[in-house]
Amino acid sequence: MVCVGWACDSGHVGSLPPSRYLLRARDLIDTQYACELTVDQMAAAAMLSRAHFSRAFTRAFGETPHTYLQTRRLERAAALLRNTDYSVADVCVAVGLRSVGSFTTSFKRTYGLTPARYRASLPAAAERAMVPACVVRTFSRPAPDSRL
Repeated sequence: MVCVGWACDSGHVGSLPPSRYLLRARDLIDTQYACELTVDQMAAAAMLSRAHFSRAFTRAFGETPHTYLQTRRLERAAALLRNTDYSVADVCVAVGLRSVGSFTTSFKRTYGLTPARYRASLPAAAERAMVPACVVRTFSRPAPDSRL
């Protein structure tokens, strides 16, 4: 039996979807990842005891609250490395981490490259600057007097 999300291919429900309280805690992590979040704060957002919250969160989302938080931080760090020219230390602080060494180790474990090498493997942020679609359309239109 293969489960995707909460529904299984056999037509049965594998487990109940996460309660809205767990979703509240996950939303807290997703929006406040750069802050110093503790499991106690996450549990308070879910209105559960710390132990019950940790078990319920892990059962619902497949990873511990701390691992989920670290994953969000590393995803955001990768986006900042891709889209900005911030230094590795600035990215580390921007995503709520304190130690550049620990950040580098975690990043390399997840992405296979150090943050500096990850950035070096990509084009410069200025080359990928986001341009609004209306500007692209304006400058990619043929001149008014040209005929196609």
